[in-house]
Amino acid sequence: MNGRQITHIGFSDESNWSKGRYRSIGLVTCSLSNLIAFENEFQQLLRDSNISELQWKKLNCADKRKAAKKVCEFVLDKTRMRSMRVDVMIWDIEDSRHNIVGRDDIANLQRMYYHLFRHVMKARWPSDAVWCFQPDKHTAIDWMTMQACLDNSAVSIDLAPHAKGGFRLQLRREFRIEEINAVTSSDHPPLLQIADLFAGIAVFSREKFQEYLEWVLTAKGQSRLAQFSPMEDNIADQCSIKISKIDHQRF
Repeated sequence: MNGRQITHIGFSDESNWSKGRYRSIGLVTCSLSNLIAFENEFQQLLRDSNISELQWKKLNCADKRKAAKKVCEFVLDKTRMRSMRVDVMIWDIEDSRHNIVGRDDIANLQRMYYHLFRHVMKARWPSDAVWCFQPDKHTAIDWMTMQACLDNSAVSIDLAPHAKGGFRLQLRREFRIEEINAVTSSDHPPLLQIADLFAGIAVFSREKFQEYLEWVLTAKGQSRLAQFSPMEDNIADQCSIKISKIDHQRF
């Protein structure tokens, strides 16, 4: 380590990184000076909602739905003040850039992290920010190896994100990431839960948009929109039967 003092912190989680058509990474960032206050406020929101943890995959009842809405309002309040960012990178593996024979999903995930870091840590926060990065441990990327590379002052790595060995890329030099601490959702880090929530919402919104449209129309008691094509109308008819209780809460 070169002794730079950490000033900012980021938490990331992924949704469907290795399955499904749509995949995403959620990244929550803030200054280290705001972290404790944000964590305390988030945890109070959960206590007020009578839940101990908020996970997108477990958002299946009214109490968790109400908690998620409170968290969204909390996030919007902080982002309006520019004291927090929540960014989501989402990609479609049927897009020509990803739909290739023999695609390496892990390498693809690494490239997505690179783009997310470049657009957030490098472009949206002060250029002299020094980062502690706390990704979810349950991922295909070996974050412990990444930390070992940072710890080894003799290691000098300057690889493009597409190069072999790729993601041992300029973590320190380009993004000023000084420390990597992989964490688990069972540790309940509050801002990691926000990353999980928004990454899940992003994928779900793409996967379930037609069902959501039908749900909105049904909930409002309106007839189907006239501009729906016959194919879309047929999908909507099917969705009115297939909407699950969990999807209802998420919609």
